[in-house]
Amino acid sequence: MTATRTVRIGSSHGLHARPAKLFAQAAKESGVAVTVAKDSGKPVNAASILGVIALAIEHGDYVTLTAEGDNAEGVLDTLTELLTTDHDQDAAG
Repeated sequence: MTATRTVRIGSSHGLHARPAKLFAQAAKESGVAVTVAKDSGKPVNAASILGVIALAIEHGDYVTLTAEGDNAEGVLDTLTELLTTDHDQDAAG
């Protein structure tokens, strides 16, 4: 099963080290193949923190997630929540 979703980034500083690490770790632990692409760019392995950071994703950017596997929709639900949450606000609080 393949699922795709477009998500708007919620972290006020984009996907820098901390939120990128949370995202990549969740993608890796999901057990399914997940890619992320910024706008219409080339997809990268979502489980690769370096690949995710290299996309230079900023607050308000749109990314496309694609997951392939048994629980693809559930995985995208989890990853979408991570991407739409402002992790920078949590850190400041």
